[in-house]
Amino acid sequence: MNCSIIIRCYNEEKHIGRLLQGIQQQNLKDVDIVMVDSGSTDRTLQIASRYPVRVVHIRPGEFTFGYSLNRGIAEAMHEFVVLASAHVYPVYPDWLEQLLRSFENPKIALTYGKQRGNQRTHFSEHQIFATWYPNQGQAGQRHPFCNNANAAIRRSLWQENPYDENLTGLEDLGWAHWCIQQSYLIAYVPEAEIIHVHEQSIRSIFNRYRREAMAFKQIYPQEKFGFGDFIRLFLLNAANDIRAAERQGVLRHNLGPILQFRYSQFYGTYRGYQEKGPLTWKLRKSFYYPGLDTDLESVADRDVSPIQYFDD
Repeated sequence: MNCSIIIRCYNEEKHIGRLLQGIQQQNLKDVDIVMVDSGSTDRTLQIASRYPVRVVHIRPGEFTFGYSLNRGIAEAMHEFVVLASAHVYPVYPDWLEQLLRSFENPKIALTYGKQRGNQRTHFSEHQIFATWYPNQGQAGQRHPFCNNANAAIRRSLWQENPYDENLTGLEDLGWAHWCIQQSYLIAYVPEAEIIHVHEQSIRSIFNRYRREAMAFKQIYPQEKFGFGDFIRLFLLNAANDIRAAERQGVLRHNLGPILQFRYSQFYGTYRGYQEKGPLTWKLRKSFYYPGLDTDLESVADRDVSPIQYFDD
């Protein structure tokens, strides 16, 4: 099964080489790789030039997640299109095969795989990954949760309904919502596992959840998130993380980061729900370009040897 892979990039010199190595070590060969770069100023393009990658350039002021995806998918050569963040890398050499296998069912519009963190990942984000991406797969999911850091879609359906370029985030959720309205299904495939390296500051975490809340409000305008929701969810999730860290014997070093992460997550969500007005360039800079102003073992064992990586 042939596929195209779309990678969105901006200053990813620390990560892009590992992803491209992982793609080259896949059992599925001769894939079409398109990298959409929004103005990298580091060694991202230099590293990518060592691999069979076609680069699409966009200006920073043009960037939204939906716009960059649409530009990349427009250049894709194949019907099945894999979407990968530049700061992920596959764990196993059958990642692409597992991600694409569900398309044997013509009712599957989108598939997405498991995500895990590494040794630099916040403790609370490890908890989020384990909750959102369990070891049990789901072949006919009828709700729109998915994530374009590790997903695949049918290009023919994208031609009917491109990604919403006005959303500040959650363009994957918006597109999946449309698919379900058209009576298609989504597949979650835990065997298609990647490591997702989020090296975010507390400010970046706040901005991430703020922009995602703005997008969620746009997709589901009937939903509400008030100050009471912020307090309740902050306390509940922080308490759950603290108990988990205590059971694992790592609470001493993670108590402060847990409180900071969960506060930023839910305060950012609350602030996003209060946001009004268009997506201005000032907001774009704070959300997408803040610089302008471990690997953990998988819980589920597999009879597949993991990929061995060598840093550039």
